[in-house]
Amino acid sequence: MMRALLLICLLLVTAPAFAGAPIIAAASNLQFALEEAAERFTQQTGHVLRLNFGSSGNFRRQIAQGAPFELFLSADEVFVQALYQQGHVDNEGVIYARGRLAWAQPKGKYPLPDKQTPLAGVHEAIAAHDAGQRQRIAIASPEHAPYGVAAQEVLQSADLWEASEPLRIQGENVSQTLQFALSDDARGGLVAYSLVLAPALSERSEFVLIPETWHTPLRQRMVLTPQAGEVAQAFYAWLQEADALAIFQQYGFSTE
Repeated sequence: MMRALLLICLLLVTAPAFAGAPIIAAASNLQFALEEAAERFTQQTGHVLRLNFGSSGNFRRQIAQGAPFELFLSADEVFVQALYQQGHVDNEGVIYARGRLAWAQPKGKYPLPDKQTPLAGVHEAIAAHDAGQRQRIAIASPEHAPYGVAAQEVLQSADLWEASEPLRIQGENVSQTLQFALSDDARGGLVAYSLVLAPALSERSEFVLIPETWHTPLRQRMVLTPQAGEVAQAFYAWLQEADALAIFQQYGFSTE
């Protein structure tokens, strides 16, 4: 309870420009796409939004505890469905995009795996570890990050989960995981495709996509909370229109 109260107090301390703006909780893999979408929405409507990025599992728990979010965009539909089943939201919302998992690594530091063998970097890191060298593999925490769950499924299906355990470093969310994947002692990591496509990161990283059939589909669902006002409701509707869908597609999401 105390943690939830502290969170509410923190979120209510807003800069004047955001006074009264609805607070949007969004999965970390949406950071660049949703920032662009929110800017476009503000240009078209004049309404300002406050975006909060983090892991979908943590946001689900905070909303259940009464955090003042008006719209929740999850990286996995199960968290929205759980909120609905537990009576914290009025409906199941809608799927707004489907994400992809990618292997990302520091640009130019190691040979980039080809698309037929996208986990070659993991095999090489395990071999290096056996030879006494240190090469870390980054994934998001499977406990509350959907892209961490997908990464775990991929490594388990390739029989690499146990062998990679001494090398793995876990991010609190997939955005932090990408920072770990590009750090000096990392071989790379399994992260969201939408993040490595961002111009701010393309100069530092290179990537190869993981086949979608190697893990449970990353269906991303959003829902309004009972606290949603008119601006949040308008943004929810706008995110299902052509301008928003084009932005999601630009960042590698499927919207069909």
